[in-house]
Amino acid sequence: MDVRAQISMMFHLDKCIGCHTCSISCKNIWSDRQGTEYMWWNNVETKPGTGYPTQWEDQDKYEGGWELDGDGEPRLRATDKRRGLTNIFHQPHLPTIDDYYEPWTYQFSDLFDAPAGDDQPTARPISLLTGEPMDIEAGPNWDDDLSGSTVYAANDPDFADLSEAEKQAFFEMERMVFFYLPRICNHCLNPGCVASCPSGALYKRGEDGIVLVNQNVCRGWRYCVSACPYKKVYYNWKSGKSEKCILCFPRLESGQAPACFHSCVGRIRYLGVVLYDADRIQATASAPDDELVDRQREMILDPSDPQVIAQAERDGVHASVIEAAQKSPVYRFVKEWELALPLHPEFRTLPMLFYIPPLLPVLGYVENGTYDVDAQDYFGSLDKARVPLRYMARLFTAGNEEHVRTTYEKLFAIRMYKRAQQVGDIDHATADAMLQAAGLTVEEGEEIFRLTSLSTFDERFVIPPMHREYAVELMDDPYTFKAETGVGFRDKPERGL
Repeated sequence: MDVRAQISMMFHLDKCIGCHTCSISCKNIWSDRQGTEYMWWNNVETKPGTGYPTQWEDQDKYEGGWELDGDGEPRLRATDKRRGLTNIFHQPHLPTIDDYYEPWTYQFSDLFDAPAGDDQPTARPISLLTGEPMDIEAGPNWDDDLSGSTVYAANDPDFADLSEAEKQAFFEMERMVFFYLPRICNHCLNPGCVASCPSGALYKRGEDGIVLVNQNVCRGWRYCVSACPYKKVYYNWKSGKSEKCILCFPRLESGQAPACFHSCVGRIRYLGVVLYDADRIQATASAPDDELVDRQREMILDPSDPQVIAQAERDGVHASVIEAAQKSPVYRFVKEWELALPLHPEFRTLPMLFYIPPLLPVLGYVENGTYDVDAQDYFGSLDKARVPLRYMARLFTAGNEEHVRTTYEKLFAIRMYKRAQQVGDIDHATADAMLQAAGLTVEEGEEIFRLTSLSTFDERFVIPPMHREYAVELMDDPYTFKAETGVGFRDKPERGL
């Protein structure tokens, strides 16, 4: 057992209001320079929809992430360091600027310098790349709230396995059911970007697992862009370097939450440390699709287990980090309560960003003009959900519908339990029975509700002491660092496969 610490995140999608405050706060801090105009390290997508860049989930198009070879071992779909070095100038699977959008500004001088006349002057859009006039055809959240359109929702890659009846269920009412999906870099345990980089510029920090790009080493080969299935590595056309979300590590090192977390209006974001067994990375990434969620949960270790604590201390994890892991809200949602799920685990990068699926009017189903909910068989109503379980399973469990069903049963049981308390239209015995049937105790139901709805800032963001000079001092072989950059550089950058 090789115990390591990882900063991990959890987003509660039922609370996201799609305000994009997180995106703007990140943009203002990190990517307001020339060459980063199209970079959105944090973006909020409307689902169902095509996302950003367009159809990023379609790995038949982009060839991102890992796949199992003939021997059942994970291999990068698009490239790896050996293949990349032999064909280093050929990148057939890169997103183009049209898959993102052509960034623009406006010719404001047309407003100021226009001669006096009867017509209102107009500031024409001009490209930030070419400086030429252009027509605006796309943007970072171009399909925001437009899931009901045939242009966006109908082309969602996660619709691939749905029947025509299931697809139609999305569109049956006056406006389509949709939800918001905020995305940042997952800071994966088995990151494809790190494993694909020929120059070794990408690496995971040994003390917290944050994935960074060493700008002094990066040569702009862009294999990281191809290999990341979530398309959260970007190429700066001005500097010729790759850039990505750094989880605001300078803020973390000073005890502050990342900017997108701190500014979140809906308070959907949670951050904490988890301890995991690095010896299981390859076995977990090699698991069949329907076992990926279970295997990833098994990798996460109990930070209160005396054996785990002893091994963690031997492996160089500081006592303060172990203490932070014991208070981590992410551990509770992911491991203890099994409510949060990884996004597209079939990409096999073992993402460390987890999501609680949105409830929506998920139990409603329109039939003959009737919005029907079976109050007597509440869990059974999941089979008539307007948002099919198969769609959510495509997003969060690599197609395993039982994991999604189990999560929803727990969420519904907690909702009915609190409804019995606060509204009184449900019998308390029935609500308690629903909790028990979902595998929860009354105490767990109360704590999940409290941490979801009433938690304080410090409970949502449990940040361990991360002073950089202290962290480097703690790292003994094989966790040594070099002073090549201001953020350090491990001898062995790739900690995945």
